[in-house]
Amino acid sequence: MSLEKSMAVQEFLSQAELLKQGAEARVYRAQFLGKQTIVKQRFPKRYRHPVLDEKLTHRRTVQEVRSILRCRRAGISAPVVYFVDYSSHCIFLEEIVGSSTVRDYITSTRRSDGIEDLGWLAERVGQILAKMHDEDVVHGDLTTSNILLRRGLEDGESELFLIDFGLSYISALPEDKGVDLYVLEKAFLSTHPNTEALFERLLKSYAAASNKSTAVFKKLDEVRLRGRKRSMVG
Repeated sequence: MSLEKSMAVQEFLSQAELLKQGAEARVYRAQFLGKQTIVKQRFPKRYRHPVLDEKLTHRRTVQEVRSILRCRRAGISAPVVYFVDYSSHCIFLEEIVGSSTVRDYITSTRRSDGIEDLGWLAERVGQILAKMHDEDVVHGDLTTSNILLRRGLEDGESELFLIDFGLSYISALPEDKGVDLYVLEKAFLSTHPNTEALFERLLKSYAAASNKSTAVFKKLDEVRLRGRKRSMVG
């Protein structure tokens, strides 16, 4: 039965639009049950033993789905999971139609209207990440490309979505959450130069919204120190 299902999924993907292929997975766009859908398929790593590869790939898929569902239960906007086929390692996800990445939004806003205040966006991101970490979800790949912004059509209210939970996992350790923020900080400041004040506003919003920020920020400072030492050593 699982073989038949896997073959059906492969047939479905052969008709889908390939959007991109990364080191871990292929991402497709398709219509599924009448809905615009993004399909993420993890593929085998030929350099790994097949049995080990199957176990690791299955675990990654389970962790990704679990993280998305936990976020959605907590009221954090993330794509709806329509269907999961563990035999082919495929996750069928809601496509966030009409959205753009926060990376593109910040870049275009600073280019076209540098005086527009992006502080509201930093504060919203901080609040969302605080809620995610308080739910013990560690994203693992926080960048402004993995947060989508969709402008409201009626009330003008903007909605932020977290996406790409491929490296995510569940952890209550402040160290893991501190590393999560450190990854975001490095990505944020390298992608958007001269935005240190904006990122500080994000962290202040995180601190105000989180019940566990003191321990997380302590670990963030330790991770920053380790990072500086590595840079000095080379």
